[in-house]
Amino acid sequence: MQVIDNQDISIQMVGHEDIDEVVELSRMVYEPSIAYDREHLESQLEVFQEGQICIKYKGKVVAGCSSLIVNFEDYGVNHSFDDITDREYIRNHNPNGTTLYGFDVTVHPEYRKMKLGRRLYEARRELCRKLNLKNIMFGGRIPYFHKYADKLTVNEYINQVTQWEIYDPVLTFQLKNGFSVRAIMENYLPQDHESLKYATLMEWRNDQYVPRD
Repeated sequence: MQVIDNQDISIQMVGHEDIDEVVELSRMVYEPSIAYDREHLESQLEVFQEGQICIKYKGKVVAGCSSLIVNFEDYGVNHSFDDITDREYIRNHNPNGTTLYGFDVTVHPEYRKMKLGRRLYEARRELCRKLNLKNIMFGGRIPYFHKYADKLTVNEYINQVTQWEIYDPVLTFQLKNGFSVRAIMENYLPQDHESLKYATLMEWRNDQYVPRD
């Protein structure tokens, strides 16, 4: 395991100079049908750069996350990943919305178990507070579900994960970081075969939110 000196870590907005590294990281972690293309990042930075965050270690991008702002009521619990992210171009970003919607968290395989994901979640919470948004929401994968699908329904699986009886690398992490399951979504990400196309709608509420007039 690599040892990270906090002085070597920076958390910042993704810049245009970082696009190639972010795309390379995405392609390293995800299969081609899910990974970013350069044009996705270019559009995200043009539309809502503040919501695109990366972690650098000694100047190298080793983790990142993406988000946009929406009015969740415009989409509801039956939305798909492509619907709510505009196929990752986020041209549907609504600066007057009340929900920060997260749609990607990526960590370099060699730098996992070093709390980089936790740092990204905290950066999102800080952004949510700064912009006075009501909550953070996202569709979360359940990649271990396929291992249990022959004996558990998706509801039973998620219930057992939330009761700490089953470990799921994504859902368990999200629960430990203060998110709760609001709903179960079908066909959220059709190419996510591990989750059998299901996703959990996760939410964190901003206790500092001041309702707008």
